[in-house]
Amino acid sequence: MPLYLIAALPFLGALLPGLMIRAGRNSCAWATGSATLLALIGLLTHAPAVFRGEVIQSRIEWLPMLGLNANFFLDGLGLLFAGLILGIGLLIILYARFYLSREDPMGQFYTYLLLFQGAMVGIVLSDNILLLLIFWELTSLSSFLLIGYWKHLPEGRQGARMALAVTGMGGLAMIAGMLILGNIAGSYDLTVILENREAIQGSDLYLPALVLILLGAFTKSAQFPFHFWLPHAMAAPTPVSAYLHSATMVKAGLFLMARLWPVLSGTEAWFYLVATTGLVTMVIGAVIALFKDDLKGLLAFSTVSHLGLITMLLGFGTEAAAAVAVFHIINHASFKAALFMTAGIVDHEAHTRDIKRLGGLRHLMPITFAIATVTALSMAGIPPLNGFISKEMMLKETTYAVWAGNAWLMPALATLGALFSVAYSFRYIWHVFMGPARDDYPANPHDPGFGMWAGPALLAGLVIGIGLAPFVVEPFVNLVATAVTGQDPDVHLKLWHGINAALYMSVAAIVGGAVLLASHRGLESVWKRAGPPAAKAIFDAIIDALVRLSRAITETLHDGALTRYAAIFTVAVAAAGLHAYAGGVAGAPTRDMTPITGLPFIGWVLLVVATGCVVAFHHHRLLTLVLMAIIGLVVAVGFNYLSAPDLALTQLSVEVVSIILLLLALNFLPEFTPRESTAGRKLRDGVIAAVAGLAVTGLAYGMMVRDFAFPSISDFHLANSYKGGGGTNVVNVILVDFRGFDTFGEIIVLGIAAIVIYAVTESLLRGPVRQKLLERQPNHALAGDAHPLMMVIATRVMMPIALMVGVYIFLRGHNEPGGGFIAGLVVAIALVMQYMASGFDWAAERQRVPYHATIAAGVLAAAFTGIGAWFNGLPFLTSDFGYVRIPPMNEFELATAMAFDLGVFLAVVGAVMLTLESLSRISRRAGYEVSEYPMDINPAREDGTPQGEGR
Repeated sequence: MPLYLIAALPFLGALLPGLMIRAGRNSCAWATGSATLLALIGLLTHAPAVFRGEVIQSRIEWLPMLGLNANFFLDGLGLLFAGLILGIGLLIILYARFYLSREDPMGQFYTYLLLFQGAMVGIVLSDNILLLLIFWELTSLSSFLLIGYWKHLPEGRQGARMALAVTGMGGLAMIAGMLILGNIAGSYDLTVILENREAIQGSDLYLPALVLILLGAFTKSAQFPFHFWLPHAMAAPTPVSAYLHSATMVKAGLFLMARLWPVLSGTEAWFYLVATTGLVTMVIGAVIALFKDDLKGLLAFSTVSHLGLITMLLGFGTEAAAAVAVFHIINHASFKAALFMTAGIVDHEAHTRDIKRLGGLRHLMPITFAIATVTALSMAGIPPLNGFISKEMMLKETTYAVWAGNAWLMPALATLGALFSVAYSFRYIWHVFMGPARDDYPANPHDPGFGMWAGPALLAGLVIGIGLAPFVVEPFVNLVATAVTGQDPDVHLKLWHGINAALYMSVAAIVGGAVLLASHRGLESVWKRAGPPAAKAIFDAIIDALVRLSRAITETLHDGALTRYAAIFTVAVAAAGLHAYAGGVAGAPTRDMTPITGLPFIGWVLLVVATGCVVAFHHHRLLTLVLMAIIGLVVAVGFNYLSAPDLALTQLSVEVVSIILLLLALNFLPEFTPRESTAGRKLRDGVIAAVAGLAVTGLAYGMMVRDFAFPSISDFHLANSYKGGGGTNVVNVILVDFRGFDTFGEIIVLGIAAIVIYAVTESLLRGPVRQKLLERQPNHALAGDAHPLMMVIATRVMMPIALMVGVYIFLRGHNEPGGGFIAGLVVAIALVMQYMASGFDWAAERQRVPYHATIAAGVLAAAFTGIGAWFNGLPFLTSDFGYVRIPPMNEFELATAMAFDLGVFLAVVGAVMLTLESLSRISRRAGYEVSEYPMDINPAREDGTPQGEGR
């Protein structure tokens, strides 16, 4: 199975839960699990090759010139994380089926879960850092939905916002770091970046890139001081906590550090930033966990601590420490996911997670007690479980770490962290399950059905199995460690490491943890009196301050005055241009000015006069619109004079459409500007406009009288237009081929603008605006006939001619002036004239295709044309052309760009007509009298008098 399909399967599977929930909860769970299982099977088919040392790759070119490609690769590290994501994901799907109540929308939950799962699989399989960044942000968005799944809980909404804010900000920093990293390596492909260690570490940008990337990793993996979001995310349902915060999301940061370990590690900056952060996080998380009374809160801070432990190991920068980190990732995922699920079982059955209201559950929940005990002891590092082995190896690695010349500091603090880890693990067992059974539980606790304890029981079995037979996973750990470090660390896993410093440290941690548990009550009172600062309060204060600052800036700058926006923008651009000019080195002119002849001079005078009249008579809106039309016409003539017929045609057609639509819009606005600016503001705006105009004039003059330092890109387009795109109209070939992606984005924006106009019009007509429109009555005497006879007749004759001209312009566009955009405007003008001549009702009754669908069809036609290039192994939107002969016609050319141009045509027609429909709807909803018949004549009236008379 191709890697891109493995990454896509969870996203495709996300379509199933919403549909299958109608067939029942079991069907919904089966459908969700099948998508994950299929992806896991596809992954495992590559496992033999990965174990042989092969790297599986899957490459899809998207925008190769920008380095944005959908490239995937699978090595040992990717196999580990993808296996954890999909394997534990299956167990969570099973667990959630029985955990969620009937009131919880299960289809919605599974949809969010699969979206998150797909994003995580995409991260660990991506071979392109730009693609990885997309998946990275998708994990933040999908986890926001999962954490806030219980929308009725304020703490759930707060936790979701906090997680999104912290990880989102870290993600933004990481984007910058990744771009710097790709720029240093000269490629955005990870496989290339990982081969450029010397270039990256020798670059002056290494440290900025390192800090920015680590910000993304630390925020995602809840490292100090960003650790506070993880415990508040525990307001999510337990399946979310078990999946996101033990096995997947929080390990994304660890994955990133492990993936980039070959090129970022081994420096002092890496050691002090990563190892120190990890050690501090490990200790702080463990201390706080001991004093948490909420089961999930205790496990959340224990997760923070263990994530710090792994981060510290990666920060040491040695192959052996990296191998231990890999081993502990496996162990932590197994025991922590099981522990979260047992906490969820206790909460589900006892209806509380408060440790002070629990105790004695071993008698009532023996199965849950056995699973929780095994996994908690593993978390504490008690032999013969897997957590003991990795803890011993961790402590051993700390003895080799020297921090600022001090050889004992890191081992001592690591032992302290392990001591508190033992204490909170023992507390989880002792305070929840030991002691006598109580009679004041909120509910009657008992072991759940098989569906809820099967998953954690399987994980507990792995905890025991790996602990007793670590040699079974030894080859896999070495395989993954080799993928991380680039060298085989040849780590040997065994339960007994002999009598050494690590053993003494471990014994001290176990004994000390037991002592801490015995004195927990007294220590807890000291902890409460000490009153450590609440991270949530600090976060809320910072967010409130930022909100107030943002509101102040927004209310100052964005006060709704368009003139202020234009002034700020114009001044900023002029200042930036002045700064660039002052620091630049403009050479002497190398070209003579073109002689000024009569026709250009006349056009320039008309343009200046019309522009000046717009300023002078701007208060008269209709006159201003006419003057704007004159300006547009002069500009179109100028384009044609300068041998740009495509631009001239586009300008003319855009001018006609925009003037007609603006005329219709002015019908609902006052004829004159209701309020004028003060003299001082007019003077200010005049000065700004004059400065900006002179700056643009100077820039244009400077460009036209000097030769370019580098060859113009127009030479490339002229040379490659025909042989690369199959067309001699360079402008059209650029739009549909060389810069097709720009055009594709533009028609999407055009469609969105039309839909926004439609939506805004609809919302306005439901508010006070409608009442104001009802109060206005058009001047029928001044307006005359709503549908003049001559206009109706003329448009009937023009319609087929205009459509034929539109088709002609569309077909000739690849080799002569024209194309889909101009043809779409010509056809739109013909349709607009029908609406204006005969009325909206009459015209709308005769059109069968909704304009929303026309826009959608255009965008889809352009998209599918671009996607079709993939099937020929070419980048998105790469066109192809050839020649065909259909007797009795001569040989002619066919290009795939025609299908793309058809999409442009449909999108333009749909956007213009949807805007017209929105404006027409205002008249209909406002209650204006609208004729149902063309020419204002009702053929049903016997006397044949116009509809408006005799009433």
